[in-house]
Amino acid sequence: MHRFLRVLLFVLVAYLAWAQWQQRAVPVRTAEPIAPMQPVQQNLAAAEALVFSKKGYTLTAQASYSLEARLLRRKNYTFGREADLSPVDFVLGWGPMSANNLLEQLRIRQSGRFYYLRWQSPAVHNSTVMHNSANTHIIPANSTVAKRVKAMRPGQVVRLEGYLVNVLAADNWYWHTSLSRTDTGAGACELFWVENAEVLR
Repeated sequence: MHRFLRVLLFVLVAYLAWAQWQQRAVPVRTAEPIAPMQPVQQNLAAAEALVFSKKGYTLTAQASYSLEARLLRRKNYTFGREADLSPVDFVLGWGPMSANNLLEQLRIRQSGRFYYLRWQSPAVHNSTVMHNSANTHIIPANSTVAKRVKAMRPGQVVRLEGYLVNVLAADNWYWHTSLSRTDTGAGACELFWVENAEVLR
């Protein structure tokens, strides 16, 4: 029994250390934006919609989506139906929200599949912050993508490519994506079926 408890404690400590490492930011030494481009989205007509299946859920593509963005923060999720599909949320920033001189004025946290921002300077306009960042629910399309996503850390510039999707379960439970970068609140997060993921810097 004592041996089992020791093993359990070791596993718990190892997991906590790994989770802390994942959240540890990679240093960025320039004040300029390191991911200057806006995300690229192409909405799909109903006749063009692609349908994917994962763990018994049906995922219908609403738009092709790709971006090069700075990973600002990440949070893993284990419990809930959402975690069946999306084990991690990325807070992603581009344009001014990929620059140290702005990010140093902000505090970002994640909870309950949302992200929250506080800023200290009155010079930081709300629309600048919200229109150049997004809390994104990542759905890896395969095990290779899942492995790459798991290794990504805040501070890195990442390229993600795939589709924004709506999810439907057999019992009519649903989860819908946002198709806008300017909305806020419930329903404003992107639900991102990721088919390619890589670290650029």
